Amino acid sequence: MDDLIALILLNLPWLVALVIAFMLGRAVEQYRVKVRRAEWRAKNGPKYHSGGKKSGADFAAGQLSTVSRAKFTSRPLLNKSEANVFTALDKAVIARNPGWQVMAQVSLGEFLASPDKQAFLSVNSKRVDFALMDDRCRVVHALEYQGSGHHTGNSAAARDAVKKEALRKAGIGYHEVVAGHTTAGELRALVEKLVPVG
Repeated sequence: MDDLIALILLNLPWLVALVIAFMLGRAVEQYRVKVRRAEWRAKNGPKYHSGGKKSGADFAAGQLSTVSRAKFTSRPLLNKSEANVFTALDKAVIARNPGWQVMAQVSLGEFLASPDKQAFLSVNSKRVDFALMDDRCRVVHALEYQGSGHHTGNSAAARDAVKKEALRKAGIGYHEVVAGHTTAGELRALVEKLVPVG
């Protein structure tokens, strides 16, 4: 036992040096990680807080920084043919029932709700071209304008199917107005069928 203690005491300076070298190496590596993180944050903006998750305030600050550097211009909400449908639809709805309104380019997340978060996120940002809103501010019918470019791309039909199913389950009517196939008279007839006299 005395020999073991003597051996440890003899090699103690080496053991202390080894422990100090290990601790120093760890401290240097942690410092390097901290510097790299700071450089990344400086380059990418204040998007993250500790833990690597975005905080609401940091995320908004990052968005504000991006928006402040960008240029914005105003553009029409509807193209010319959509605007023509909107005008005719709006006149027909108000003539039929002044308490009802026509809304354009409405996000489904604004008038649909679901306790299933994943299902809600599946429809939240999808839009309908026109929504008929009753005098209690509830969307009763959704109208999709099928213009010439509506079904461009492989996913248009799938997106429409998702919208139709969500609207059906919420008890909201879904109707299509087809460019070049729906006359002003047919549009008025559709409104007379959908909107009660007010």
